This record gives sequence, structure tokens and C-alpha cells, in this order.
Amino acid sequence: MKPLGPIPAGFAVSDGELVIAGCKASALVAQAGQTPQFVYDGALVAQRIAQVRTAMPPGLGLHYAIKANPFAPLLAMMAPLVDGFDIASAGELTLAQVAGMAAARISFAGPGKRDAELASAIAAGATLNLESVREAERALHVANRLGVTPRLAIRVNPDFALGGSGMKMGGGAKPFGLDAQEVPALARRLVAAGCDWRGLHVYAGSQSLDAAAIGAAQAATIALAGRIGEQAGVPIPACNLGGGFGIPYFAADRPLDLGAVGAALGEALERRPTELAKTAFSIELGRYLVGEAGVYLTRIIERKESRGAVFLITDGGLHHQLAASGNFGTVIRRNYPVAIATRMDWPVTEEASIVGCLCTPLDVLAERGGFPRADEGDLVAVFCAGAYGASASPMAFLGHGPAQELLIAPER
Repeated sequence: MKPLGPIPAGFAVSDGELVIAGCKASALVAQAGQTPQFVYDGALVAQRIAQVRTAMPPGLGLHYAIKANPFAPLLAMMAPLVDGFDIASAGELTLAQVAGMAAARISFAGPGKRDAELASAIAAGATLNLESVREAERALHVANRLGVTPRLAIRVNPDFALGGSGMKMGGGAKPFGLDAQEVPALARRLVAAGCDWRGLHVYAGSQSLDAAAIGAAQAATIALAGRIGEQAGVPIPACNLGGGFGIPYFAADRPLDLGAVGAALGEALERRPTELAKTAFSIELGRYLVGEAGVYLTRIIERKESRGAVFLITDGGLHHQLAASGNFGTVIRRNYPVAIATRMDWPVTEEASIVGCLCTPLDVLAERGGFPRADEGDLVAVFCAGAYGASASPMAFLGHGPAQELLIAPER
């Protein structure tokens, strides 16, 4: 059998069924009237935000990267709980504004911003994290045409990457940001142009479970920001240190030591260069805030045996859960945390593969995992589904359409 990933904390079992935010899985499906369905436990999201606030140094800003999960009710719930939203398109700008986030607390990163996107962000008063000298000139031109003072920062491609990260965003040649040595000159150019200079954004990588590696990257980022400030000869009003905090997906993964990250960051900020004495620092988290709070529920529509192997065929699949299928940047396919939601406390009795309804061998939600015997009508739960699920999957593939999404908001 291939091992399954660890089920996150915060979920209960009642009468053999998975309970999400106090509701049995079968009741949630009955309420929705169909499967598949994403369910997000808002209380777990709020709890995670509070944990980050407690662990991090006082005064550190906490931003949510809405690309992790842009579900509108979730954004509306999170807007008053975080200090800003980080976006990557004009579409996400609209989502952030509809959720009630003030434009001054929205920052826009990402290569290839079109002129219309630059104009939307500048007109709204959001901060643009510039990815190139050419983009800076385009932004200044658009702002001049609009007669608006733009809020501009520079995204830096550092000469280091985040150790242990699943996706490296810095170090070496990258399409993201300006190489560090180019930044001082552009910073001086922006200040001279009279923009509202907002400082630096540095994102070295994502999905790291190594607290020491995250601490080292944050310390290196602070030192880099100090050097840029010294070389540029201009203040650094703000510095977004990025994120990279990972969650356990696979059997060998261990949870990130959040306390160790916060302690190391506190020490690095205490030792920061004098050029950064008045700099406001923030971190940007996506999956760490929402990933473990989501569950994908899908129904088994057929139990099938082929050459001695058991296949549990569901009405869901990779068109909703590309990451769980192993097709979202995973080199070696490993199983996410997956369970039979209607037989949670039953003993493991067989090896089975849980597959989706798509006509492709890539559509596998769990490969040769150990499960209790399951039959048609049983529900399957895929955990860690709160990030890079619905919006990061090819929902139109083969015409099956999107899954429903439900936020169970925390009680007030």
C-alpha cells in the first residue's frame, strides 16, 4: 500500500462520519443537493490567523495571497482579520475590493501586467509591485495619463532561494521581479518621478516545512533590503518578506514549527540595518492560512475490480483537485490525506485506488491506499483542499463543470 498523507487537526468523527465545523459530511451533501463539493471551515481559518499573529513579532503585518483561494465569502470573512490582500490580476483586484479590502491595503504582483491592469490598480490606489524596468516606465506613463500619483514598490529577485521549498521563486534567472543589483537605480528613478514610493517585495519560494530555512531566507531578505536602501540612498517605507510557510500534504511531512519561525524573525528584525529602522515589515501567506481548513467531498458512483485491483470511481476528480491528483507541479506522485468520509472509524481492510470520472489515467485522487471497504454511495474526503483547489483546477475539462463551494463561517 502507498501511504496516505496526514489528516489535519480540527476535524471530528460522529457515528462513523467525518464532521466538518460541526456538520456531518452526509448532511452537508444533502444540503447542497449534490457532489462534488468543497467545504471550508471558517473557524479553522480564523484560528490559524490567530496562531500566526501570536507567533510572529509584534507589529508585523499579515497579508493573505488570495490566489490560494479566492472564494468570495471566504475573502469577505478574512478581510477584517488580515492587514492586506496580495493579488496577481485585475480580476483579483475586483474580488478584493468586493470583499471590502481597502485599496491602500492591496498589493499587486505578477509578471506580464497589461496596461489595463496597471490602470485599474493605479486608479484604485492599490500598490503595484513592479516586475521590471519596462513595467515601471509603463506604470509611470499610465499614471501620468490618468493624472494620478501611483503607489509603486519593486519586486526583487534575490540571489537566494527558500530552502526546502516546493516551488522556488527567487535565485537565478527568474521571470519574477528585478535582479537585486538593478533595484537601487529603479528605486531612485521612482522617487525622482514623484510616485508614492512603497518599498520592496521579496518572495523567495513557497511550501517549505523547514523553519530554519524560512528563518534564514527572512534574515537574508532583511539584509538584502538594507543593502538596497543603502545603495539607493532612499528610504524603504515597507518590505513584504513573502511567505513560503508550508502545510503537511504527504505521509513523511511534519508540521512547520511556527514558533521557531516567529522567534527567528523577531531576532532578525532586532538586528536589522539602520537603513530599515522605520521600515514596516509584513509577510504574505496563502495556503498556510486556508489550506488545511478545506475538504473536498465526492461520492463513489462505482466500485470496480480489474485484474485483482480495486478502483473506487467517484463523481469528482482532477478537474476540481488538480493538486491532489499529482498534476500541479509534483514530480513524484504521492497521496494526499484522503479518507472514506462515511466510514472514518472503520478498520483498513483493503488496498484501493480512488479515481475520478474523467477519461484520462491522470485522474487519480489516491493510488493504492489503505481503506475500509467502500461501496457505491459512500463519500470520499480529500483533505488540504482549502488552497489551490477549485480555482487552480481545469473545471471545464471534459465538460463536467465546477464543484460547489461552501464556507461555514465561524460563530460570532
